[in-house]
Amino acid sequence: MSTKKNGNAVTEFQFPQPKEKKTCMEIIYNSKDGTYFGRTPKNWGQLMLFYTIFYIVLAGLFAICMQGLFASLSDKEPTWKLERSLIGTNPGLGFRPLSEETERGSVIQFDTKKPEEGRYWTSLVDQFLQKYRSSGERKFCRFNQTHNANQVCVVDVNSFGPCSQENGYGYQNGRPCIFLKLNKIFNWQPQFFDNPKELDKEMPVDLRDHIGNLTDVERQQVWVSCNGLHAVDKESVGEMKFYPGRGFPAFYYPYLNQPGYLSPLIAVQFEKLKQNQLVNIECRAWAKNIQYSGSLNARTGSVTFQLFVD
Repeated sequence: MSTKKNGNAVTEFQFPQPKEKKTCMEIIYNSKDGTYFGRTPKNWGQLMLFYTIFYIVLAGLFAICMQGLFASLSDKEPTWKLERSLIGTNPGLGFRPLSEETERGSVIQFDTKKPEEGRYWTSLVDQFLQKYRSSGERKFCRFNQTHNANQVCVVDVNSFGPCSQENGYGYQNGRPCIFLKLNKIFNWQPQFFDNPKELDKEMPVDLRDHIGNLTDVERQQVWVSCNGLHAVDKESVGEMKFYPGRGFPAFYYPYLNQPGYLSPLIAVQFEKLKQNQLVNIECRAWAKNIQYSGSLNARTGSVTFQLFVD
């Protein structure tokens, strides 16, 4: 602020004055200004009206978006399927038992002289198979039967031979059973290797011979083979047996989100696994439309795990 004194300009500085202190009651209601919490009733009304309109419009836009989303969804099938989906058309192969302890990874290790270690893996298999034992109405499908695509074929847990609960799934006698399954992909239909003259050149000889000894109908399966991952593992893996067979039969496909549907299983028992040695196992699924890659970073069409029996 400038003023003149004796013809000369003099600048005077005015410091901001501190706000007048108010009591708690004056903050709530100031009779001098007629305000409640710093606003007049008119200000509060305008503010409330603004936010009321704002949230009504916001809720309306949200409702429109959700209605559009639900209109594109179905509780019976996914909107994006097969090639158009993130999952794609190449089902993965999984195995059980799989420990929940992350430090174990995919290693299945136990000592036959310590029954509690075998019981640990047995309990994991029991938990996994529980849903198969309580799958409600039991409809067991067989080859040479007429099969409806909407019909659910139940996995027969009594068809796994020695890989049974009564036998401890082989974990008490050093002959462990591993259960394999294909991941579910909606409306995926496998293209089978059902012609013995047109089998994949990489297919193991024993699997080729097995397919050649079956009937045309029995060849309609997604085949499975297992072997050691490396040369030293192939020497240590020993004899294997597959229950109830070497493949996932055609009557389990396609998966159409049928109520009660469970992925088919194959039990692989390692009967003569070399002990006191970590053996790397690779199991592979075989179908014309299952792409295989053994890459460590992008493995497809197969699964690996490790067995260590003390």
